[in-house]
Order: sequence, then C-alpha cells, then structure tokens
Amino acid sequence: MDFTPFYLSFQLASLTAFILFFIALPFAWYLSQTESKFKPFLEALIALPLVLPPSVLGFYLLFTLSYNSPLGQFLQETFGVKLVFSFSGLVIASCFYSLPFMVQPLQNGFESLNKHMLEASYIAGKSKLQTLFFVALPNIKPALITAIIITFAHTVGEFGVVLMVGGSIPGETKVASVAIYEMVEIMDYKMAHIYSAIMLGVSFLVLLSVYIFNAKQNKRFGL
Repeated sequence: MDFTPFYLSFQLASLTAFILFFIALPFAWYLSQTESKFKPFLEALIALPLVLPPSVLGFYLLFTLSYNSPLGQFLQETFGVKLVFSFSGLVIASCFYSLPFMVQPLQNGFESLNKHMLEASYIAGKSKLQTLFFVALPNIKPALITAIIITFAHTVGEFGVVLMVGGSIPGETKVASVAIYEMVEIMDYKMAHIYSAIMLGVSFLVLLSVYIFNAKQNKRFGL
C-alpha cells in the first residue's frame, strides 16, 4: 500500500494551516475591532470559498497561476517558478480555499472577548500589536485551536481545487482525495475503501479532538 498520498495530504494541510494562521490573524483582528462600513464586504469576500463551487475557484486559480496569466508568466520567466501542477501551487490554492476556516473562528473568538479587558490593556500603554499577542490570543485558546484544526482537516479533504490546480502527479500533487477518485475510476473499490476508511478515521479523530478540547476549556472556565 502506498502511503505517499496521505503524506502529501498531511504535509499540504500542515503548511496551509501554518501559513494561513499568520495571514488570517490580522484579518480576523481587524474585522473584530472595526466598525467600518466596508466590513460586510470584506467578510463576504473572505467567506466566498464557502459557497463558491470548488470547480469555479479552481478554474480561476488555475488561470491565475498558469503561464497564460501575467502573474504566472512573470513568475516563470523571472524566477523560473512554475505553480501549476506543482506542490507549491497546491499550497497557494489551499490557502485561498481554506481562508474562511481560519479567519471566522478567530474573528468570533476576538469578538467574544471582554472589551474592558482590551481597553485596560490600551490604558496600560500596550500597543495594538502587544494587545493582540499578549492579551487577546491567550484568551481565545478554544477558538485558536478550532481554527487551526478545522483548517487542517478541511485542507486534508480538499478535492476539486487541488485536482484542477495540481492534477495527479505521483509523489508531488497526488494527494489522498485524488488517489481515491482515481481508484474509483478504475473500479479498484477495495483500495478505495481502505483509503476512504483511513481518511474517515483521521477526520473523525481531528474533529473529536476539537470538541474534547473545547469541552474541557468550557468546563474549566465554568461556561
């Protein structure tokens, strides 16, 4: 049995969650604090991957990253970087597709904070950056863990976007979800069952860990 697709899936999910944490953090903090009239527009833009068909998002990402687009052509001719049908391209595509799964839990966590606690931090002379890292983040651990784990789990289960952008190159872009699809296509249902069962088990354990952690946190603080 070839475990490479699982390794690629978990590597992709880990990198995506790591990168998205630093990208989503300022977005989530800003959206939780701002009263700008553009807030609904930004929230809708970030949440778009939740309702947009993966094939649509995959198509636009495929075009944007390909040599036919100005960006893709610039990257390939200047730096020799080819993003389409490569693992690097998969990471970029996954960051777009999983963005709301990182932003929304963090935003909800920040919005649930006691405003007086944040105001006290500012009165004590702390900057917004210090308040974010030393006051806000330590007090939204359940939301933080949820955001990271859900983003990881969602990326592991990606199919449409990764197939369109990365294709199915063994050892490079052939992740577990794509491998299962190909097994079904050639009617290798035995291996498809095995791969699917592993994915099902991993997904369940990931979600179970989130709920157990949150339950312990709620019990600890009497919520």
